[in-house]
Amino acid sequence: MLYQGSCHCGAVCFEVEAPEDLEVDDCNCSICAKSGFLHLIVPKSKFTLLSGEDQLQTYCFNTGVAKHTFCKVCGIKPFYIPRSNPDGIDVNARCLDTCPKSMAVVKFDGQNWEQHASKLAHKSKEV
Repeated sequence: MLYQGSCHCGAVCFEVEAPEDLEVDDCNCSICAKSGFLHLIVPKSKFTLLSGEDQLQTYCFNTGVAKHTFCKVCGIKPFYIPRSNPDGIDVNARCLDTCPKSMAVVKFDGQNWEQHASKLAHKSKEV
């Protein structure tokens, strides 16, 4: 299924191809918990930025591998390149404009990221 998504103000718009029934991860690390990000990790080939590239700002911390992108107009983080899957894109399921048929939320222990990151590695691989 092809989902449409955007930031709050609509300056950044994207499409992502993902199943009708989504499984997303709810991470308890410091940045995800504070931003309320629900992770839908996909291969880069399944993601298309439609508009707003010039409205994106990038924030990096810790190892600098993750590229946290957010809209510089409204501050919403609709997607980013995750440290766990730098070959993929991590879409915030809360920024989807199209509702999935169903969405299962799986808890992920990001506070102990090093021990659990391998559980996410498969999500950015082509099927």
